[in-house]
Order: sequence, then C-alpha cells, then structure tokens
Amino acid sequence: MKPRVLGMILAGGQGSRLAPLTQMRSKPAVPFGSKYRIIDFAINNFINSGVFSVYVLTQYKAQSLTEHIQRGWRFGTFLSDYFITLVPAQMYRYEELGAVWYRGTADAVYQNMHLIENYDADYVAVFSGDHIYKMNVEHMLEKHIESRADISIAAYPMPRSEAHRFGVMQVDTRSRVTEFMEKVADPPGIPGDPDTSLTSMGNYIFSRRALEELLEASISGKEDGFDFGHNVIPRALADGYHIQAYDFHRNPIPGQSAPNLYWRDVGTLDAYFEASMDLVSVNPEFDIYNPQWPLRTSSEFSPPAKFVHESDGRKGQAFNSIMAGGTIISGGTVRDSVLGRNVRTHSYSLVESCVVFDDVEVGRHSHLRRVIVDKDVTIPPGTTIGLNPQQDRDRGFTVTESGVVVVPKSYVF
Repeated sequence: MKPRVLGMILAGGQGSRLAPLTQMRSKPAVPFGSKYRIIDFAINNFINSGVFSVYVLTQYKAQSLTEHIQRGWRFGTFLSDYFITLVPAQMYRYEELGAVWYRGTADAVYQNMHLIENYDADYVAVFSGDHIYKMNVEHMLEKHIESRADISIAAYPMPRSEAHRFGVMQVDTRSRVTEFMEKVADPPGIPGDPDTSLTSMGNYIFSRRALEELLEASISGKEDGFDFGHNVIPRALADGYHIQAYDFHRNPIPGQSAPNLYWRDVGTLDAYFEASMDLVSVNPEFDIYNPQWPLRTSSEFSPPAKFVHESDGRKGQAFNSIMAGGTIISGGTVRDSVLGRNVRTHSYSLVESCVVFDDVEVGRHSHLRRVIVDKDVTIPPGTTIGLNPQQDRDRGFTVTESGVVVVPKSYVF
C-alpha cells in the first residue's frame, strides 16, 4: 500500500532582510521570475513529486499570499486527498498554550497536529516556503524509508564562511547525523574538506510517530523549544532517534541531466537580485523551461507581451530578458531584465539589469539600471534611477551594499 504523505509548507516568514519588498507581504509571497511567487517553487516540488495533500502554514502579512494561493492553487472539490489549503495561526491549542501565535517552525506544526491526525499520515514532509530550488520529494521519501530513519534532513554543502546562517550537520560514513548545530558563529567543516560545511536546507521528512513524540516532548506546556533547528533536532539526537542526512545533490529531477545543485535562500536584496539576474543569462543555473518539471503559478488572464515601434531611434526591443503577459515595450529598450505582468516601457526609455514587478509604467526618456521596482509604480518621463546613489537615497529608496536600488510598492514621485 502506498504510504500516506502529508506536505506542510512553512510560509509565515517575515523576511525582514528583504524589506521594503516585504513591507506589505511575507517573504514567500514576494514575486520572483516574472510571473511566480517564491512560494510557488515549494508547492511545485510537492505536486511534481506526487504529494497532492499540502497545508500551507501562514502568519505574517499573509493577505497577498492568501490571495495568490486561493486564486491559483486549487484542485477539484470532489478529491478529498487532493488539496492545497491555507492554515493561518488560529490558536487551536488555546486551552493548553493560551493566546499565542506560532512561536517557531516546530510550534507551527505542533499547533496543527490535529491536521496530521485527521489525514492519518504515515509521513510528514515539513518544507520551507521561502527558497528557490527544485526537489524531487518522492526520492527523498524513498531514501527515508530505505534507511528506516525517524527524521531525514535535506543537506546542502556550502562554503564554511556562509554556513553560519544555517543549521550545520556532522554525519558518519552512512550519512547518519551525529551532531547538529543551528546557526553557530564558527560552524565546523566537513572531515577532509575544512572549508565546506554540510548545512540543513530546512526541509524535513518525519515518520509520524517520531514527529508526534518529539513535538510533545519539546513544546507541550513549555516556554521554549519552538524551533526545529534550535530545539527539536538536537533533542532528537540526544534521545537517540535515527536522523539521516539526505544528499540534495543526488536528487534526480526528470528532464534534467546535470546534478541538482541549485538552491537559493534569496533572503537578502542582493541575493534576490543576483538570483533574478541568473534567470536571464544565456545558460541559467536554474532552468524554468523544463517541460518534465513544470513550474505552475496562478493563472492571470492577461494578453501576450507586445513590442511596438520600429523607426530610427525609437524601437520596442528587448535583449536577454524575460517578461510576463500584458507587458508592452513601446519604443523603449530592455536589457538583461525581468519584467512582470502589465509593465509599460515608453519610447526612448532604457531599462537595464532590472527587476520590475507587475503594473509598473516607465515614462519616456527614463533610464533605470540595477533597480528593483515593486508593484503599482509610475515612473515619470525623464527619470533616472540607479545611476546616482545619493540621489536615490534622498528619494527614500533603499540602496544595497552592491548598489541595487529598490523602489517600494506604490511609490509616488
């Protein structure tokens, strides 16, 4: 009999380091790749892996994310085991815990244990909703079952200098986890490779019994112990549970011959910008054009993109760029950029190395370079952004260490 697998996506993150993009939305709701939201990649990983029963746990600034899920991620109403359902913090354990919202990743699952019981899950896949990557969850589950693990953790080797932002594991020769440290200042290296650390991607598969036991022991009636990385995983090690590291690089993606190496946190504006720029390169690291691993998102009934005007000095043209439906390049030039839906670039404008969200208008003779423009912004004719950092700061724009300028949502010039 096929095991019953329940997916739970942790999508309540504030994403404070992505401000102002997260001023009005949670991190998983931030647009990415012209037509997607960050949350879409986690959902697609489940759907493409045959996991059709998914709860999305939300908390901070969830309205944008809620509308996106409700609009674009629905199954037929007669299929009881096929659902993608939003689960806001509802204080289901009020009598036990009092009036508290989700206090951490583990607490979010603990407060919704009734959903796992109602579904009668054999395994629970708890995945982060704010990373960009492809992952065949079915393969990870197969390895979890083969190893008879209580917990499997998706593992990703990265430079030791960057690993302090993540959980770090030590494993034995059979990839069984022997030590786990969450966000330590000086993470240990891999034996034989001291400059590389084995980090946790924040994606877990739990055998149901182990999950229930650990959450009850870590959280029930206590004032701490609310996070998987800080609390639950170290406790599981101390109590002798079998924790297995799953090698993400060996995760097979249908239609992809190269190893599965791409995983991005996009937790900062510079990281987000760099990941966006990779999409428009000739050979991007992250391929969004693989028909065997389709990337779905909410349907928008917008017309096709359009390029108009072809005369000397006034041509609607784009190079090394991607754009969504409804966008019109009207006598302007777009280079190395990612444009969302219903963007208008008017005559003689130049947009280069930019990320432009939905419903943005770029006026005539405007020049934008290395700019992220959030939704619903009208840029007046003759405006320059990204060419004079001090001028951009004086306007109140965020300017990152690498010089990327961010124009916030609905900004009025």
